[in-house]
Amino acid sequence: MINSGRGKRAIEIKICGITTPEDAVMAIECGAHGLGFNLYPRSKRFISVDTAGEWIRDLPLSNKVAVMVDPTWDQIINVADSGLFHGIQLHGNESTEICRRLAGTGIFFTKAIAMEDEQSLEQSTDFATSNILLDSRTSEGFGGTGKIFPWSLARRFVEMHPGFRVTIAGGLTPENVGEAINAVRPAGVDVTSGVEARYGRKDRCRLQAFIDAVAAA
Repeated sequence: MINSGRGKRAIEIKICGITTPEDAVMAIECGAHGLGFNLYPRSKRFISVDTAGEWIRDLPLSNKVAVMVDPTWDQIINVADSGLFHGIQLHGNESTEICRRLAGTGIFFTKAIAMEDEQSLEQSTDFATSNILLDSRTSEGFGGTGKIFPWSLARRFVEMHPGFRVTIAGGLTPENVGEAINAVRPAGVDVTSGVEARYGRKDRCRLQAFIDAVAAA
């Protein structure tokens, strides 16, 4: 079972959409603090635990996150009990009820909230977790689309919820992540397409440039 305890960093960097052991090791070598693995079958970066579990388990990094979209309760527990992941990221329209139930198990999880305009700030944040990821809203899918949402909304969200640990995602790149950090001052940043050579495969130069830009912000 995933344990809820964890350390804290000033700006935590998670590289999401990892699909191969080579990209995972490359991200770690460049300085990533965490890796995200997309278990959503409709994602272009989907991986199966059945086929990828062995190399995920062997990765020399404790912060490995399973990204799930509207999973059933049994699917959540199966992933948690696999021993492969440090935490779960709920990236769909999961109910407050399932989040409260998950919180009661002690499983560490993050809830993603879609941001688009001022009305987005009126969404409920009653998800029984202080770990929130803000991502852009798009009809193309859940995350990894490269679409940016206004960082002023993220800053407002952080100010409205000082007790939350907020990570920002959505269109971050080596070229703009420093500006995003300075505008929002989040606890973490999460990137997928902004460091890719093509769908599902990372680019070492862009990975290193992204991580260096975070360090310099």
